[in-house]
Amino acid sequence: MEIENSRPYFFGDIGCWSERTEVHRAASQGHAAQLQHLIQSGASVNMVAVDSITPLHEACVRGQAECVQLLLEAGAQVDARNVDGSTPLCDACSAGSLECVRLLLEHGAKANTALTSRTASPLHEACMGGNADCVKLLIAVDAGLEAYDLYYGTPLHVACANDDINCVKVLLNAGAKVNAARLHETPLHHAAKNMRVEMIEILVEFGANVYARDQHNRKPVYYTTPGSPSAGCLSFYENIPMSLQQLCRLALRNWLGPRALKVIGQLQIPKLLIRYLCYHLICSR
Repeated sequence: MEIENSRPYFFGDIGCWSERTEVHRAASQGHAAQLQHLIQSGASVNMVAVDSITPLHEACVRGQAECVQLLLEAGAQVDARNVDGSTPLCDACSAGSLECVRLLLEHGAKANTALTSRTASPLHEACMGGNADCVKLLIAVDAGLEAYDLYYGTPLHVACANDDINCVKVLLNAGAKVNAARLHETPLHHAAKNMRVEMIEILVEFGANVYARDQHNRKPVYYTTPGSPSAGCLSFYENIPMSLQQLCRLALRNWLGPRALKVIGQLQIPKLLIRYLCYHLICSR
């Protein structure tokens, strides 16, 4: 029996296995009117297909916001996991659908889900897709900046490895640990491999250790091409110490951690100093 031509069983219980139903297809293809008709006719919005995929997963992975809203209002399980452990929020973040992410969060989706051996956190997924707006939305609801994935490390590792400067800026300014290590490999190692001068400069401004050695005992500069701008940039930082002004900024930001932006904005100090402490020039360019 072919899946595409199979007849659905509308009143299946949650957890019941079936072929891909018409509810799945309508959600996936963005056919909101058809989906609404199916729901009104009594179709289950929580029927799981092969690999535990729900209609909500289908709608989210394709950014079908109208269908997502219909499913949630009809009682779709907002944190349902497929066979790989991914939730609809993970799929929406991967797709870069800001509206789907917003709808899921409004309906109680968890931004911090337990990582499994096969899936990353929603914040990891947003960084993998280079979706900085989704990253901002997740951070606003306290998504874990240091959520650790066995294969990728932290979200900052992912953003640097994917050469996404916008996600890197958002994560750093929110308080992500710039020297977080996976097998001793730091985000700066990834930036060096990509030979991105701007990313290297931003990481160092936020306190990246240019002398950090990875599991191969190699510093970031070792991953650049000799004589290249990125190699010159790292060599400069290795030989020129940070200013006392910069060290003070880093000390304050490190002490405040993820609270930094909120707390600094409330300080009774000149706006110019607040802008400096909040890395305004770096994160706005």
